[in-house]
Amino acid sequence: MLRHAMRARGLDAMLVSSPAGIRYLSGFTGSSGFCVVTHRGAWCLTDPRYRLQVREEASGVRPVVVRGGFASAIARHRLLRGCRWAGVEEGDLTFAAYRGLRKESAPCLLKPAGEVLSHLMGRKDAAEIRTLRRAVEISDEVFRDVVALLHPGMTERDIAAEISYRQRLAGADGDAFDAIVASGWRSALPHARATGKRIRSGEIVLLDFGCSVGGYHSDMTRTVVLGRARRSVRVLYQVVLRAQEAGLAALRAGRAAREVDAVVRRAITREGYGRYYPHSTGHGIGLRVHEQPRLAPASSDRLEAGNVVTVEPGIYIPEQGGIRIEDMALVTETGSILLTSSSKELVIL
Repeated sequence: MLRHAMRARGLDAMLVSSPAGIRYLSGFTGSSGFCVVTHRGAWCLTDPRYRLQVREEASGVRPVVVRGGFASAIARHRLLRGCRWAGVEEGDLTFAAYRGLRKESAPCLLKPAGEVLSHLMGRKDAAEIRTLRRAVEISDEVFRDVVALLHPGMTERDIAAEISYRQRLAGADGDAFDAIVASGWRSALPHARATGKRIRSGEIVLLDFGCSVGGYHSDMTRTVVLGRARRSVRVLYQVVLRAQEAGLAALRAGRAAREVDAVVRRAITREGYGRYYPHSTGHGIGLRVHEQPRLAPASSDRLEAGNVVTVEPGIYIPEQGGIRIEDMALVTETGSILLTSSSKELVIL
């Protein structure tokens, strides 16, 4: 599939430097690697520390153990022989790495083509979907456990630590990202880091977390209230919930990703909260936590069957608090299948 996509872009080779891309193409999970794919063959380069690991994990590629830089090894092994154009993952390469590749790859020319691989990675096969489902199941389970633990006096860091520990205990390889735990006024910070702040009765607590299973990630957000919920919080929660449900209903193969964002944004704007919705509606998720397609106003992506995306609208009012609800869904030809199973009713503890 990659070679077909390369031909369509006029590429003779693809140089893959991102850990997610390397894992997708070869199965290799080491921290030092580089894949080269041409119409003649495919290779996975790594250093001597991973001599045994690359031979055990890599499939569909020839493992090459090298000393020194990958750029010079590509030239030394003549992996780009006969190639005129090679695509690179421009979002992953540093300028120094690009400069070295450009020098060592001559006379083959380099051009940005990261979307070629990203597009393929966005369409999940049955095995990938099963792994994603397992990651989501773990996060659903952990949410239920953590909610039962919440009480006044706990710190945000206490809660984040419980999430991380319980995801591992349930079988996850690790966290997808550092859990966002934001309470009280701090819930108005969309990407708040957990702090030593102690949660108090009556406060909003926003929980955004996920785990990794076999390299694939989950991502979910729920907003709960510790103690009695003010009427204004209940009203705001329903606005976000209706917007999120509208976004999920708008998912289907063939639809422009920005149209899904527009559906959600209109629902929030109609209620008078448009200026309090500062981020995009969602993103693809898989071997990367954020990947194509992007559900955003400026996105040029179009949804395809097999995409797994998040839908995560939020409203954040400074000095008061914020609410976000996030689920993962599998895009199909006729709509979508919800993967997250945790209740979206406002949890009041």
